[in-house]
Amino acid sequence: MAFFPRLYPRPRFAAALLGALLLGASAQPAPPSPGRPAPALPTLEPVTLPSSSPALRGTFTPLPSPPPAGSPAPSRPGPTPPLPALPSDPLYPQQWNLANIGMPAAWALWRGAGGEAAAPVTVAVLDTGYVASPELTGRVVNGYDFVSDPQRAGDGQGRDPDASAVGPFAFHGEVVANLIAAAHDGRGMAGINPRARIVHVRVADTKGMIAPQDLADGLRWAAGLSVPGVPANASPAKILNLSLFADFVPLTGCDSRVQAALLAVAARGVTVVSGAGNDGRDSAGYSPAGCRGSLTVTSVGPTGERPGYANWGRSVALAAPGGDPAQLLVASSVTTPGGEQRTNGTSFAAPQVAGAASLLLSLRPGLSPDALRSALTRSAAPFTGFAGGSSAGGRCDPDPQKTCGAGRLDVAAALRLVLETPPGKGK
Repeated sequence: MAFFPRLYPRPRFAAALLGALLLGASAQPAPPSPGRPAPALPTLEPVTLPSSSPALRGTFTPLPSPPPAGSPAPSRPGPTPPLPALPSDPLYPQQWNLANIGMPAAWALWRGAGGEAAAPVTVAVLDTGYVASPELTGRVVNGYDFVSDPQRAGDGQGRDPDASAVGPFAFHGEVVANLIAAAHDGRGMAGINPRARIVHVRVADTKGMIAPQDLADGLRWAAGLSVPGVPANASPAKILNLSLFADFVPLTGCDSRVQAALLAVAARGVTVVSGAGNDGRDSAGYSPAGCRGSLTVTSVGPTGERPGYANWGRSVALAAPGGDPAQLLVASSVTTPGGEQRTNGTSFAAPQVAGAASLLLSLRPGLSPDALRSALTRSAAPFTGFAGGSSAGGRCDPDPQKTCGAGRLDVAAALRLVLETPPGKGK
């Protein structure tokens, strides 16, 4: 992606991870000029977590070992505790974005339709890598590190089975994952789907830079496809979140390697949600935002205005609240002093759509990527910031060329739409 630091924070940190951090828009270093190789990067020290933080390892809660032959049958575990009607997490009252996308009504609809008892949906976060967030205990996997260049990886080696985040941008993937799936447990923040599972796939180096082939291989692996020389993914995902864009390539169109991987992932029935980028440019030149097979998301403010950093254009399918310098998003973060992160960028708009897609998929597991895209865009709320534009009732920007997709994410409306469709229909 650079990360939108080129991980998006950058108002160009969106490029790649900060390209946006990975598509977040907090301050970040400027990306290399399109078409030029990136300069040599300094060696960065690994992030030092608070002593009270859990070790940087994690897997889904394992199944118990079978009892010895002749042992009495164990008692069945009790049902999963029900979620509260509204989260009691202390940061929830500050998470203005959740009310903006209709989450209180969406959780009520999801719960009433049996969402709490449904099989959990696995979402892969291709980003800066794994952080052992207490928000995801028992629902997170330290997947795989696809950063192939040892000089950029910061961990002394190239690709390896430890996807742990390294460097000052470790919080980026952590925050993205927490926005999607943080528990409703009276601590920290509230995620959109507190039953979702997360697989961390590291594709960004210590600077938030992302090589196209690393991204392409990470996409395939996250979806359960084979990658030469890499063990099979034991926890393939149905939704992939890419709050990033590929670096080391001109920002003039979709990279062929990334495009081929996106088409292969789509053929497997996996939905890819991408941040549009934080450069205030047409997202068509970015990979994956400008590629076929990407459900590309940009940022808007509370009433649907596009922040100046947010990329725009015909490749954008949908918008979600990503914050701006005057109204940041808040999230839990064990890699940040004080335990929370306040930031903005398309990096953090995209995971709200990924979380919403996981809620829909938990109720209708058979929905295809096209059906999910249709449900999310058809149910989107109209922009109200500027008059004129589409028949939906407005624009996100006074310039009609700077479009933001079908509208602003409305999770409750999307759930109503899929619940009105009988299971097995609308694939």
